[in-house]
Amino acid sequence: MKSLMQGNILAAAIGLMWAAIVALSVAVVLAFSTGAAVLPGLLVASIAGLVTGLAAIHLKLPKTTQIITLSLIAGAIVFALNAAQPFALPLSEHTISQLIALIALALAIGWPLQAMFAETPSGALDRHQFEQPLLEFFSAAGGVFFVAIVAVPFYVMVMTSLKSQQELIANPLDFSIDLSQGWALFRSYTELFQQYGFGRYLSISFFVSVLTVFITLLFSVPGAYAVARLRFKGQAMMSRSILLIYMVPMIVLALPIYIAFSVLELRNTLTGLVLIYPMTTIPVALYMLQGYFRGLPAEIEEAGLMDGLSRLAVIRKITLPLSLPALASVSLYVFMIAWNEFLLAFMLLDDPKIFTLTRGVSMLNSSEIPRQHLMAGSVLATVPVMVIFLGLERFMTQGLTAGSVKG
Repeated sequence: MKSLMQGNILAAAIGLMWAAIVALSVAVVLAFSTGAAVLPGLLVASIAGLVTGLAAIHLKLPKTTQIITLSLIAGAIVFALNAAQPFALPLSEHTISQLIALIALALAIGWPLQAMFAETPSGALDRHQFEQPLLEFFSAAGGVFFVAIVAVPFYVMVMTSLKSQQELIANPLDFSIDLSQGWALFRSYTELFQQYGFGRYLSISFFVSVLTVFITLLFSVPGAYAVARLRFKGQAMMSRSILLIYMVPMIVLALPIYIAFSVLELRNTLTGLVLIYPMTTIPVALYMLQGYFRGLPAEIEEAGLMDGLSRLAVIRKITLPLSLPALASVSLYVFMIAWNEFLLAFMLLDDPKIFTLTRGVSMLNSSEIPRQHLMAGSVLATVPVMVIFLGLERFMTQGLTAGSVKG
C-alpha cells in the first residue's frame, strides 16, 4: 500500500540534499571571489531546502510566482537562522558580494525545486511520479559535480598566475583578484616570454603539432581507405588490430624508444619528435577514418571509376571532399594529442632551446621558480587548445558521428 506522505517525504529529502549542494557551491564561489573565510552553513541550508521542497510540492502557483516565492522562503530561512550572517561573515565585510551570493543561493534552491516538483502530488506517487524528480535531482547534482571538477582547478590555476610572490606568501588560499593593478596582473606572463623563452616553446609546439597532423593524415587517409574499400587477404584482421598499439602502455615502450633514438642520434632533436609522434596518432586516425569511409556510398566512387578516374583520382576528387568533417575532427584530435604530449618530450629533449610547451612548463616546477610562473605556463598550455577545440567543436562532432549510420 502506498504511503500518503510519500510525495512529501521525497520533496523534503531532495530539497534537503539539493540545498546542501547549492550552499557548498555558493560558499566556494564566494570564498574564491573575495578571499574571505566563508562557511557554507550546511545545516541551516538543509533546513531551508527541506522547507522549500515541501512548499514546492504544496504551493500551486504560476511558474514565475512560485519560483519567486520559493526563493524568498529559502533566502529568508537562511538569513534568519544564521543570525543575519548567512556565510558566517559580518554584513559589513564584502556586503555586495554577500548579498549577491545570498540571492544566488535562494534562486538556486527555489528555481530547481520548482522544476523538479511542478507535477508531483503531495500524496501517493506512482513509479513515474517518483522517478522523475529523482532523475532531475541526480542530473542537476551530477552537473554541479562535474562543473566543479573542471572549473575549480582551472580557476585556481588562472588566479594563482595573476598573483605576486608577496600575495601568495601572505595568503596562499586567497584566490580573489585585485583589478586595480591593471596590466600588472599579467606580469607572470610577461616574465615567461621575456625570461624563460615561452614564445619559442609555443612556436615549437605549434610547429610539431601541425607537422604531426600532416604526417598522420598523409599515412592514415590511404591506409584507412584501403582497409575500408579494398579487398585483400588479412583485411579483417588488420581492421580489428589497428588499435592494438594502445594496449601497450607508453611507459613500457619508453626505454626501447630512448635507447633506439640515442643510437640513431635522434634524441634531443625535433626530428625525433616528429618521427615518434605520428606513430602514436596514426592508429587512432586510421580507426576513426575507416569507419567514416565505410559509411560513404560506394556507388559514387564506382561511378568515378567507370568514368575513367584512377583509384587515386577517386580518393582525391570524390572521397576526400566528402570526408572533410571527418578529416577536420581527426586533425583536431591529433593536434590536441601532439600539443599535450609530455612523456616523450620529457624523455627525448634536454636542450631548453628546443623544448615543447609541455616540456617547458615542467621546467618551471622547481623550488627556485615562483609558483605563479608555473600556473601561468599551465594556462598558456591549456588555453590555446581549449580555444581551438571550442571553435571547431562542431566539426569534431560531425566527424565522430558521421559514418556511424549507413545509408
